Amino acid sequence: MRETPEELNELQALLDASLSRSTNHLRSIITERTLTAEQLTQILTGMCTLALSTVTAKGEPRISGVDGHFLHGKWYFGTARSAAKARHLAARPAASVAHMRDEDLGVFTHGTVETLNPEDGEPAADWPDLLAYFTDFYGDDAFDWDNDVVFYRLRPHWMTVYAPDIAKLTAE
Repeated sequence: MRETPEELNELQALLDASLSRSTNHLRSIITERTLTAEQLTQILTGMCTLALSTVTAKGEPRISGVDGHFLHGKWYFGTARSAAKARHLAARPAASVAHMRDEDLGVFTHGTVETLNPEDGEPAADWPDLLAYFTDFYGDDAFDWDNDVVFYRLRPHWMTVYAPDIAKLTAE
């Protein structure tokens, strides 16, 4: 768990507010089957496969997979700078991601992406720390980190979690 107490409080407030703004149907499914921010950060460790949804210039939805990392209460992911999803996100930074593990866990997030290492601009202030995490995870020579890949932080404005059995998720 890499989250500070403040980040955990922010994540819990987001989870609570998102659930309260959800439809009656969604609340009827999730309210008794969700996790706290602390539980979620203990479960979402390492790389988590995400389904990433973007939108084309014509307003058509597109979905693809990315390696997701849940750090500091937010999703981080990367892709090739030449990927269609990178073009979509550059023009329209609204995105949604879903991480699902069978019927045991569903984490659904809507938000806006921030480019962490823009090709022609200043990187995010925390990019050096994030780059250290990513190079430790993938290896120093996995990519040309400056030219080949672009990384994003999804700043969520809505997030819900479905987890009917936390014991099953935490069993080793």
